[in-house]
Amino acid sequence: MGDGNEKNLKKTPLYDIHVSSGGKMVPFAGYTLPVQYAGVIAEHMAVREAAGMFDVSHMGEIIYSGKDAFPNVQKIFTGDFARMTDGKARYTLMCNDDGGIIDDVLVYRINGEKYLVVVNAANREKDLICWMRRPPACTSRIPITSDSSRTPRK
Repeated sequence: MGDGNEKNLKKTPLYDIHVSSGGKMVPFAGYTLPVQYAGVIAEHMAVREAAGMFDVSHMGEIIYSGKDAFPNVQKIFTGDFARMTDGKARYTLMCNDDGGIIDDVLVYRINGEKYLVVVNAANREKDLICWMRRPPACTSRIPITSDSSRTPRK
């Protein structure tokens, strides 16, 4: 890994599987993650011909809940969630006031008053602290919790 901070890096629950499968492990967003296994072409073909897996356990999970969860999710992200049903997910963007993209996210509707937002690991703190909590993005102060720290291991 070579950055001198290997001991401070977190490991996902799939770390041992990545290592035993020959994953080339590198530091990314505070975690030790695989960058590749057999090589780009071999992995591309494996995904095209069979299946691939991406370890998302390092990504940020942010939950919006309460009666104002829907209006806030509808305002913060570019997607339209009005016809979204329980248990469905939508890939969407979070933009700044000028329309510039801050992050791409997945929004899951748990129910009409609870949404799970999955953000990129490298942007987790910025997304939560600097954007999702700031007025005027939110119409009111709703409970926002982050489950991002529950899966990593030391």
